[in-house]
Amino acid sequence: MLTKSDLMYDLPEELIAQHPPEVRGTCRLMILNRKNRSFSEVEFDRISDFITADDTVILNDTKVIRARLKGKRELTGGAVELLLLEKLTPQVWKTMIRPGRRCRTGNVFCFDNNLKATVKEELGNGRAVVVFSSSGQTEELIHKAGTIPIPPYIKRRPDELDNVRYQTVFAENDGAVAAPTAGLHFTPEMLQRIQEAGTSIDYLTLHVGPGTFQPLRNEILAENTMEKELYGVSSETLESLRKCRSRNGRIVSVGTTVTRTLESIDINSRSDLSGSTSIFIHPPYQFRNVDILLTNFHLPGSSLISLVGSFAGLDLIMDAYRKAIESKFMFYSYGDAMLII
Repeated sequence: MLTKSDLMYDLPEELIAQHPPEVRGTCRLMILNRKNRSFSEVEFDRISDFITADDTVILNDTKVIRARLKGKRELTGGAVELLLLEKLTPQVWKTMIRPGRRCRTGNVFCFDNNLKATVKEELGNGRAVVVFSSSGQTEELIHKAGTIPIPPYIKRRPDELDNVRYQTVFAENDGAVAAPTAGLHFTPEMLQRIQEAGTSIDYLTLHVGPGTFQPLRNEILAENTMEKELYGVSSETLESLRKCRSRNGRIVSVGTTVTRTLESIDINSRSDLSGSTSIFIHPPYQFRNVDILLTNFHLPGSSLISLVGSFAGLDLIMDAYRKAIESKFMFYSYGDAMLII
């Protein structure tokens, strides 16, 4: 029986990337071949060498919102932080509130420009529905008050560069509180080159939630669950997936968020799909809709390393991570990448 301890490894702190590469798409790419259990390394812009015209590349076009708001409790002046999770109306949001003890119905929080938020409903686990109000354009002021929520392992404040680089070049649909980081490496030129070679590129949307950073709570892997995240898959993307299967092409999933979505749906659906998924993928797992996986290097003991361990084989993944550490690959959101074929 696999446990959380099976997903652990020791990572030197200096290998946690604190900034994006100077130029987008210039990271290192480890090629992990499952069939012959081999590792090799290329520059990321050579990824197209490993994709054929029969394949279909699937990207997550979610857009990271300025979700982190820092303010004060109106009554006491105590510091508070809100993380916007889901917009219910332009003024009403599901949020995560820190510290959690501030999450009490009726509490009022104050931000810059006379923006206020009142707790309307407690949802448990530090979550609440809040109602924003202001003396001006409330929705605009929410946006101005917020910052891009870079991950907690990046030990600095977000800067202007993060507004661009913690966002994929194909981001379209507002709603994520974390980037689909495998997609951060692509440039428009790379995507064009892949398409010009005859490979189909298609999109789905999964709004990445805070659960992506949360450690697994239970030691036995199978006893863990994940928070629900909203997805949408168009009928056009579904049709492209079916065509790929019919020509014996491979579905190339860009990231764990795309993978979790593809493994949550029936690609034989003839109409648009939307809903939420809380799928937690752990070994052993039989993948139905993913043949190649592009991914970054993930936190020890996380749901993400559980997923890639399920895809490649946990022993092989842990060997790959040891090799990456020896070769001084950079880890996590702004780090290097791995293509599992």
